[in-house]
Amino acid sequence: MTDPFHLLKQLIQTPSLSRQEDTTAGLIEQYLRDRGITPQRHLNNVWARSRHWSEAQPTILLNSHHDTVKPAAGYTRDPHHAEVIDGKLYGLGSNDAGGALVSLIAAFIALENDPELNCNLILAATAEEEISGPNGIAALLPLLPPIDAGIVGEPTLLDLAVAERGLVVLDGQTRGQSGHAARREGINALYLALGDIATIRDHSFSRPSKLLGPTTATVTVIQSGTQHNVVPDRCSFVVDLRVNEVYTNEEAVAELQSVCKHSQLTPRSLRLQSSAITEAHPLIIASRGARPTARLYGSPTLSDQALMPFPTLKLGPGDSARSHTADEYIYVYEIEEAVAMYTRLLKNL
Repeated sequence: MTDPFHLLKQLIQTPSLSRQEDTTAGLIEQYLRDRGITPQRHLNNVWARSRHWSEAQPTILLNSHHDTVKPAAGYTRDPHHAEVIDGKLYGLGSNDAGGALVSLIAAFIALENDPELNCNLILAATAEEEISGPNGIAALLPLLPPIDAGIVGEPTLLDLAVAERGLVVLDGQTRGQSGHAARREGINALYLALGDIATIRDHSFSRPSKLLGPTTATVTVIQSGTQHNVVPDRCSFVVDLRVNEVYTNEEAVAELQSVCKHSQLTPRSLRLQSSAITEAHPLIIASRGARPTARLYGSPTLSDQALMPFPTLKLGPGDSARSHTADEYIYVYEIEEAVAMYTRLLKNL
């Protein structure tokens, strides 16, 4: 336990905001080299593959991220001071997702040279997860060998997140006709938009999910008008669309557009797709064998799963409710349990 725990403390003590992960990438790279592994690096992404590689075996990706969000305003301690109190390791990134990352690294080191392992392993410690940036896993995947399935290390209390919501941000635009407010001239784009916004609020998507519930759309920003006496001819608004695993992003956008009478909805990006893995997948069977008490659930939070075009399981130590909070922490025992579970899981495949 000393090795991964020591690495996690080093990562906490090294600031690694998204797009600024150069130093933590170097730490991880050197950590692997010191243990006889020859990692490769692309931008701030560090990856390695197991030495006992066979083209006849499936390949499993072990992925987590080493970037963090900015410290929350309510911190009462130094966010970069790694300190253990009452079994809790405090520090920015300890829970999201340093605990999962060092646990995956420990499992990879333990198994990557095992000739009896029934799969190939690729370890990827990646950047820009917190912003779904282009220079993280999205930049690395084209450089990797073909992958059959992946474990994405995020805080799940070691339960099995077998589905995850996708995300689309939509820009709504409504056009009217300007006029003088005193004479009630023109066509008020703001009023037209309000009608569509009410429709979006009340719309029930037609395909619910047992794991993730309904796809949801929430209007979060609105802007219109230039001065009090001019009827606005433009109104813009923003929609936060959270997509369950029975829709593609494109399908969810099309359904929402179909109920809007006056507004054009334009997605900023469609790349952050929902994901799901079946209970019959070998990765899930092996996981349940490694931890029979683990529950299966759908995760409402977004991760790098959204960018992976192969089956993935989100699994890791820590609690998602602690992520991005002040005085973030992870229990030491959670890391110990994660290393053991990852190792058993991969041996069971």
